Amino acid sequence: MANAPRRASETPSAEFCSGCPERARDARLLRERDGVIHRQEIFDQEVNHRLLNSLQMVVSLLSLQSRTESNAEAASHLSAAANRVATIAHLHRLLHSMDGRQSVAFKQFLNELCAEYSKMLVPGENPDRDIVVEGTDVELPTAVGMPLALIVSELLTNAIKHGKGRIAVKLEGRYGKGLAISVCNDGPALPEGFDPAASEGLGMKLVLSLVEQIGGELRIDRGNNNDRTRFSVLFR
Repeated sequence: MANAPRRASETPSAEFCSGCPERARDARLLRERDGVIHRQEIFDQEVNHRLLNSLQMVVSLLSLQSRTESNAEAASHLSAAANRVATIAHLHRLLHSMDGRQSVAFKQFLNELCAEYSKMLVPGENPDRDIVVEGTDVELPTAVGMPLALIVSELLTNAIKHGKGRIAVKLEGRYGKGLAISVCNDGPALPEGFDPAASEGLGMKLVLSLVEQIGGELRIDRGNNNDRTRFSVLFR
């Protein structure tokens, strides 16, 4: 007796079966990728947690030492060091506040960032020294905002270390050509012919790498009388 013909629904699809191994492999690779990403996120969170705990421990030890130090000048220096380490911890939290967000109100972020950096200025050392934020508010994608935040952070560190007087951070539009953010400080200008690409400092290398990452352009201005240094990043 001849076998009854199979119905179409019972007939295996050669095309479907030929793709089964590839589809199974792709699904496995996707699961493995998601697992790696998840483990990396947990690892990053653990590293951040340990770093903040370590910074807090340093703050506690410095504060304790300052309270038990009999020499008033030494106690003052220890207390200032404790405050600076605490500021570093706050800056770390602030920079990581963008994690998982799609966009950031960048001028508001700059206000918070500069407020933390202002705490690193030594009171009484230079009464005219302060950090101000100028310009317009704008919502930036986090993919641009995070590199810019790191750029501004590095330039502020340099301005505090090498500059004098007022430090201005400005965010402004460029008449339909995108945006510009600048960090300007009074004081001695950079040497004539200074080439950031030739700098051996890790900080400037980081700035250049981040500027390239966002497709921006770094410009340097020394003022009309070589009495200031301004770093500007142009971007869209």
